[in-house]
Amino acid sequence: MYNKLVSSIQPLGFTWPTGDPFIFCVHHLDHYPPGNEQLGPAASLEGRNLGQDFTTKDGWRMYHGHTIPGFPAHPHRGFETVTVVLNGFVDHSDSHGAAGRYGNGDVQWMTAGAGLQHAEMFPLLNSDRANPLELFQIWLNLPQDRKFARPHYTMLWAEDIPVYRERDDNGKETEVIVIAGTFGQVTPPQPAPDSWGADPQNEVGMWLIKMQPRARWTIPPASLEVNRFLYFYRGARIGLGGMQMESYHSAELLADQPAIIENGKQEAFILLLQGKPINEPVVQHGPFVMNSAAEIQQAFSEFRKTQFGGWPWPRYDNVHGPKSGRFARYGDGREEIR
Repeated sequence: MYNKLVSSIQPLGFTWPTGDPFIFCVHHLDHYPPGNEQLGPAASLEGRNLGQDFTTKDGWRMYHGHTIPGFPAHPHRGFETVTVVLNGFVDHSDSHGAAGRYGNGDVQWMTAGAGLQHAEMFPLLNSDRANPLELFQIWLNLPQDRKFARPHYTMLWAEDIPVYRERDDNGKETEVIVIAGTFGQVTPPQPAPDSWGADPQNEVGMWLIKMQPRARWTIPPASLEVNRFLYFYRGARIGLGGMQMESYHSAELLADQPAIIENGKQEAFILLLQGKPINEPVVQHGPFVMNSAAEIQQAFSEFRKTQFGGWPWPRYDNVHGPKSGRFARYGDGREEIR
């Protein structure tokens, strides 16, 4: 399906299609049951392919976890992860001694750079009720001259992420949570310093859009060279640039033209990603994203030798305990508590 403004409308799966400067986006939506004393599900794990449980069963998945759902220690090099948690919590631990618990609107912006290991576990903190989890993880590429940047992570706490609101002529409201990219007069917190998104000229934007039923709103234009991707992940139907789009579909938009969204009879929830392309070769193998096959081989070799700093935690599926609140502890010893 194609017109001059909107192209590549397609249904969404577990991983979502993107383009330069993004590698991909993943939408996690799991309706976890109450948690047990180990912060895993208080439910039988029988019949699950533990360690590789990506099949939704009873409304949730264990992923690579055996006791606690999530992703135990694994390496990355050459790109960034931006983890946007809409509901639930994530426990972070990494090979540089950094740690944190974040969720319910928080965003972690992590530069893997030269290489690190980290664990991303989903602790089920409620023992008396369900533990719903919903998050996006966006992989944002690094340019060649930043592939070996020092690993780093920044927390964008929910309280600090600005929200833009606009009402149409009928009084219907559209809300935009501005995670990255200046939106009019609304400027979000700074991303990680070595990110492609740290330079405003690259026009990297990450926006969470919520539209009231029957609301009408116009996406403002960006530069012609910007790649822009829209993901309609919850609602009924929207009109986009004169075309109809069903829920759980994506579209690629021509960025230098304003695009009108006309919402249907339910609230609509949309993720928009955009940015100027890096325009460099991309070679990806599992957790490594580099510019050549030789650099991928180098990454595997160096990881085998150094483990990217080793693993200083008692467990590969490390979590931070049932009483811990939201916090970030960085490799330089700084700590933030929310």
